[in-house]
Amino acid sequence: MSSLRPLNTEPSFLHSPKLQSPRDACAAPLRSPSPRVVAGPPKKRMARAGGLLERSLSFKNWEAEVGADEPEAATRSINGARPGTLLLHSPGSKQQQSPSKAHFVSPRPQAELDDAATKVQKLFKGHRTRRNLADCAIVVEELWWKAYDSASLNIKSISFFDEAKQETAASRWSRAGKRIAKVGKGLSKDEKAQKLALQHWLEAIDPRHRYGHNLHLYYDIWSASSSTEPFFYWLDIGAGKDVHHQKCPRSKLYSQLIMYLGPNERARYEVIVDQGKLMYRRSGLLVETTEDSKWIFVLSTTRSLYIGQKKKGKFQHSSFLAGAATTAAGRLVAKDGILKAIWPYSGHYLPTEENFREFISFLEENNVDLANVKVTYHSY
Repeated sequence: MSSLRPLNTEPSFLHSPKLQSPRDACAAPLRSPSPRVVAGPPKKRMARAGGLLERSLSFKNWEAEVGADEPEAATRSINGARPGTLLLHSPGSKQQQSPSKAHFVSPRPQAELDDAATKVQKLFKGHRTRRNLADCAIVVEELWWKAYDSASLNIKSISFFDEAKQETAASRWSRAGKRIAKVGKGLSKDEKAQKLALQHWLEAIDPRHRYGHNLHLYYDIWSASSSTEPFFYWLDIGAGKDVHHQKCPRSKLYSQLIMYLGPNERARYEVIVDQGKLMYRRSGLLVETTEDSKWIFVLSTTRSLYIGQKKKGKFQHSSFLAGAATTAAGRLVAKDGILKAIWPYSGHYLPTEENFREFISFLEENNVDLANVKVTYHSY
């Protein structure tokens, strides 16, 4: 039986690491040391005593924070492990400053980022430039037309502006031929085609395409006068610029401008026949006329059909082909692409019965059912 040894109370023995037994050596290692609660030095602990007594004994509203080991605790250990510390702070105590925000750095090289920024700036500048050009387009077009009108008046009135540069007979015939060619465009492909009515020739010749009926009223005044000025010069600049017609004041003369379509604009109104129905070639929509407006058509000398809504003083038969000759012209009614009624009425072209038969032949060739179509012929 072993004898009891006296208890060693020397400080060096008490602070030395504990010898492990075989059982302790086989035990699983601790995952993490248990934190040690440090409430601060005795003086600080006494100073906080009043505040601790006023609070509940629960740990609500207390914040735990792992603090740095004190110098004394750095030399202590439990079974060779160094414990951490847990500092408790009341909500009223001063909090530590939050760490600065993290700076995110792109993995791409700086040169690539600069190139991307440059591309975005170029795209924006290009968009802004296109918008500015689009806004200026209207102003430029208006200035161009003014310059064209002025030059046109100079050419037409050369004998009036400068007596030293008298226009020759050949020049007059050449200029007249160009004007007539504009009105008779398309006659070479169809000898039976109709030109614009004589009173509407002025409309086609006028650079602004003022409504031919209105121009003819002022043309009669000019013809009856003793003026030697060319008509358009007399009307806009010369002696007739202050003349007003009772049936057509100047405000009406300048406001009723007929739209003359170019090739691209004309394509919007082109109509084809699909399974016996009238359909716009570009949009694929079936022709649907409305009862509260008039719908007009023209058949070009190349056998192309155009249909649109008439707007007096704005959009009329002469608009489709810009004053060129037509094989047929008139009005129609269509519902869901099905033709309901047609009649060959046009004040600009004055189509004949033969022109109307040409249009009927065109419809039959394209398998349009005319059995229930109301046909009315208008005689002039």
